[in-house]
Amino acid sequence: MNSLFSPLVHGGAQLPSRIVMAPMTRARAAQPGNVPTDLMAEYYAQRASAGLILTEATQISPQGQGYSFTPGIHSADQVAGWRKVTDAVHAAGGRIMLQLWHVGRMSHESFHADGLPVAPSAIAPGASVWVVDPATGKGNMLPCPVPRALATSEIPGIVQDYASAARNALEAGFDGVEIHAANGYLLDSFLRTTSNHRTDPYGGTVENRIRLALEVAEAVAAVFGPARTGIRFSPFITQRGMDDPDAPDAILTLARALNDIGLGHIHIAEADWDDAPETPMGFRVALRQAFAGHIIVAGGYDARKAQGMLTRGLVDMVAFGRPFLANPDFPQRLVGNLPLADFDPGTLFGGGAEGFTTYQPYDTLPQP
Repeated sequence: MNSLFSPLVHGGAQLPSRIVMAPMTRARAAQPGNVPTDLMAEYYAQRASAGLILTEATQISPQGQGYSFTPGIHSADQVAGWRKVTDAVHAAGGRIMLQLWHVGRMSHESFHADGLPVAPSAIAPGASVWVVDPATGKGNMLPCPVPRALATSEIPGIVQDYASAARNALEAGFDGVEIHAANGYLLDSFLRTTSNHRTDPYGGTVENRIRLALEVAEAVAAVFGPARTGIRFSPFITQRGMDDPDAPDAILTLARALNDIGLGHIHIAEADWDDAPETPMGFRVALRQAFAGHIIVAGGYDARKAQGMLTRGLVDMVAFGRPFLANPDFPQRLVGNLPLADFDPGTLFGGGAEGFTTYQPYDTLPQP
């Protein structure tokens, strides 16, 4: 029986446990240029005891940005900054994969010269993104505008942007990459009938709607190797105009195609707000049948729920987000059944070390 603390070989790397640090946006990249910093290297190295770290979402191109101060992987300075992160994590004995990100319509006009984010169709998501006012230095949630629909001729360029970002990630020393195709971002919006009204080869039928994600996966896997490439989905998200009952079937169809190319993992982001829909057991079983690679799940898991999924054989790894924020030694706290510290929500986005690298391991804290 697998447990959270069972080792696992993933993408050629020996993981000491099934505990994954989930990707979490922290918005602390250096400006100008959205460059990873020494502070980010310290942050990730502090959490190197995770079986696997998945980095915060990282834009593949300037067009792919939707939030202030998020890092990129498309410039030489960004690659050099990420190399400091991977070196620090590896020196601490960890393993780290970069999450590749194009936000699509989940963006703001201030990030685009023409004021228009891109999407499969010109449909606003009815959502907001975190944008820092350059005059005040303060961030606020601002509404996303109506995007412009990508021309068919532009799509091969976006696939190449993903491939280029993967090459940069390889140069930066990452152990693998994960393609972000969840939460209403570009690839996810192509999958869904609510956001994709195209009539070209990238819209309409399920085979057409999964086409872009499959092309991206093939391009990225050609760089890193399929075993070191993963992808993230959120089948049952209802926010951001994503409430599409056809999405789970589209994702299962795509999973079968990704299985054929030997992709290393599928990561399911489960909604974790109070009234969120449950992920049906039937979907979990169907995904396991469709995909022979590793399956990661994330979203409001505790140790007991995580172990239950592992025991049933429905998942191979479980990703934890918020617990890793205030508990850099989270795996050790699980092993020892030690109390978890709470994080300060006021320090989630932007700022410096406070609420980022200032949380301490349990064994360094004053004991009663």
